[in-house]
Amino acid sequence: MAEDELLAFREHWKQELTIKNEAHSNCNVTGQPSREDSKLKRYFEDFGQNRSEPKKRQDSTSHGSSKGGEDAVLSVAKTPKEDQPEYVSIAEGLLDGRTSPLLERIQEERTRRKRKYHSLTKACNTSQQQPLRKINKGDKFVDQFIQDLNETNDIPFFDIELPYELALKIFQYLSRTELGRCAQVSKAWGVLAEDEVLWFRMCQTEGYHHGASVSDSPCWKSTLRDCRNSENTVRSNWKNRVGSISQLQYELGKVLCDVNSCDSYVVAGYTSGDVRLWDTLHWDSAASFLKPSPLTADVTPRPHVSHIRVNNTVAVAAYDDGCVDMWSTETGQEPVHHFQIPGRVHALALSLESPTLATAAGLDVRLDQPDERGYWRTLCQATLPKPVMQLDFSYRRYFRRDSGPLVALSAGETVYLLAPEDLEPRVLHTVYGHPITCLDASASHAALGVKSCGWAMNDGGNKIQVYSLETGQSEMSVGNSAGDFSCVNLRDSPPHMLVCGNKDRRVRVFDLRTGSSVTSLYAHHMGVTSVQADDWKIVSGGGEGLVCVWEMRMGAKLWEMHNRHPVRHVRFNTSTLVTANIPDEKSPRGACITDDDLTAHRRSLITPPIILINKFRV
Repeated sequence: MAEDELLAFREHWKQELTIKNEAHSNCNVTGQPSREDSKLKRYFEDFGQNRSEPKKRQDSTSHGSSKGGEDAVLSVAKTPKEDQPEYVSIAEGLLDGRTSPLLERIQEERTRRKRKYHSLTKACNTSQQQPLRKINKGDKFVDQFIQDLNETNDIPFFDIELPYELALKIFQYLSRTELGRCAQVSKAWGVLAEDEVLWFRMCQTEGYHHGASVSDSPCWKSTLRDCRNSENTVRSNWKNRVGSISQLQYELGKVLCDVNSCDSYVVAGYTSGDVRLWDTLHWDSAASFLKPSPLTADVTPRPHVSHIRVNNTVAVAAYDDGCVDMWSTETGQEPVHHFQIPGRVHALALSLESPTLATAAGLDVRLDQPDERGYWRTLCQATLPKPVMQLDFSYRRYFRRDSGPLVALSAGETVYLLAPEDLEPRVLHTVYGHPITCLDASASHAALGVKSCGWAMNDGGNKIQVYSLETGQSEMSVGNSAGDFSCVNLRDSPPHMLVCGNKDRRVRVFDLRTGSSVTSLYAHHMGVTSVQADDWKIVSGGGEGLVCVWEMRMGAKLWEMHNRHPVRHVRFNTSTLVTANIPDEKSPRGACITDDDLTAHRRSLITPPIILINKFRV
């Protein structure tokens, strides 16, 4: 019974498949068999021939099957190939391990795509290659010479070739490490990575040999390596205080009044009225004593020196009687300019880039500068409502190159900007009841310490206001301290950084981009009097006479040195540190032989006011 039902099911299934095949063949409008149909037909014919033999062997070896079942199987095996559906044949072929008939079509498609890719690549390479051509009589010699250079100096960049100059333009944006890696790619890249122009520009970028030219060194790569090794050695000497220490003493018993330094020049003024200039590179003692003006040389007793300034060209000294003398650092001794202001000079400033002098006595301010022939003239004068206490030059007017110098000055609660082209000083900052405690100016900004009093202390205490000299607007307010800011250094600080000292005994460094505090150090128990910082260290001086050198990133003290008198001047460059201990008392008790108590003077002789120069050279 079961065998009859199986035969009936098979017959019914064959009829349905035959009907579907006929319907599929009728859907072909053209009546011509397609390419795929012919492939499938050949595949089915091959499959039927290979399939018939295993069927016969299976039917001959089967046991226990009825005669009707054998006839049914034979009838199925003898079924015409056109009656068997295509997808059944494909399935049976896959089960028997035969490949798909679509494999050939896929392979043809891949071959077609490869040929298309190779043809496009060949056309691109052909267009990029520069065909060689013969010299025509009409060609110019310069054009032919340029063509020959391009043909001989092409640099292979993997799949293209570039002229040498264009490849050099690309390599100039690489760092030292990247140039070293490129030098290992190939010989052509190695030659390009060793180009002298690249390493010369890298030396200039990193701050070495600014005034040099490409022909000054046979190997700029070695020069840069030597400079970096020297810099690392100097930094190590800074951290360990390895170097020579020079002490500049003038005369025991004479009190040091003021000290200033610029590059290799150090100038000092004393209570005796003497001014001395040192050149720390040459130690030219013959030009170290600067004589006063003949108009005041016979005055006895000589007035004290109140302020001292120096740059690379001139040195200036202001006396208590209002006289101002100016000397040339090259010729020395005799002054090149002299004038007198009624009253005592309260503030003195000298531009670092030009011999431009600003002086303030009481309410009056004046600017002096030599003309093209060397004759000094007064650029401008101004009278302010309150006495001027501080002066500072903006040493480069990069946003107004056609104008003269710019001076920032503080008088009470107001900060003014004075320029020769302005008729009156411009107000930069003013807040009633908030006096200015310190002031410093850079090329584009001015930083001033503002004291908070009374009810304003609830707003966060004393602050430092940072103004833009171009727009005259406040850009940032940093700091939050109960003590007064005693010193601020914006000019010598790294870009976007500001270092300041406070009477609350702390040294602070601020990031002007975010307004946040980078570091805060408990430095001097009698307040900070002078401070300067670079990209990795801070040097600070205190009222107790202590000079400290700090590592900025770790906030650790590297070393210190001590003297009895307060530190009033701290200035350093790459390898030299200049410090000056200046007493507050200019006429100590016991200085005269007729005084009863000589103890104070003896102590002053044991630890006199000194100027120390630390050199950390290689």
